[in-house]
Amino acid sequence: MNSEPLDPIPLSALQHWCYCPRQCALIHVEQVFEDNLFTQRGQALHKRVDDPGFEVRDGLRIERALPLFSDRLGLVGKADVVEFLPDGTPYPVEYKHGSRHKRADIAACDDVQLAAQALCLEEMFGKPVPEGALYYASSRRRRNVAVDAALRAKTMIAITGVRDLLASGITPPPLADEHCRACSLRDLCQPDAVHDNPARAAALAQLFAPED
Repeated sequence: MNSEPLDPIPLSALQHWCYCPRQCALIHVEQVFEDNLFTQRGQALHKRVDDPGFEVRDGLRIERALPLFSDRLGLVGKADVVEFLPDGTPYPVEYKHGSRHKRADIAACDDVQLAAQALCLEEMFGKPVPEGALYYASSRRRRNVAVDAALRAKTMIAITGVRDLLASGITPPPLADEHCRACSLRDLCQPDAVHDNPARAAALAQLFAPED
């Protein structure tokens, strides 16, 4: 049995992979990133919760910027907010810009990131985490998310997908669909140019393929 520890995957990579595997590879394999209006809004929002600290409010202990890890799954990251219920059960709250009425596929990516936080908290504190919430700044509303068996299964698929992607070192082709419109990496990715020219895409794939 292999007892070597897993290389840690950033929790944010799971959301990136769910949204677009190519975006995940550009950020976490090629180490490129570029801001746009959406990422700047997200950064401004997270400044409110990025300073570590805690407070007690309405009987809840509220931790901000809590470091997270899972040795079992090889995950590492940080929770925006974790509310500890009176019995000690952690309740993660992830902050997102925009409205809670997101497209279903985008909301599902947020759910996977939140579920991964729940898995980390379960390992760290030894308590089940059956639910968390996503707080959307534009609507100033929470959306409660049940961390049920179906979401846990999706999260495990994402973890495996990210780990395989990082191990391969190969950047997948672009989706070239509605996901690209708001992506901050659109200019670097050039999805239309690569997608509309299969020969060029094949040439680029061969050029950047890892050597045997």
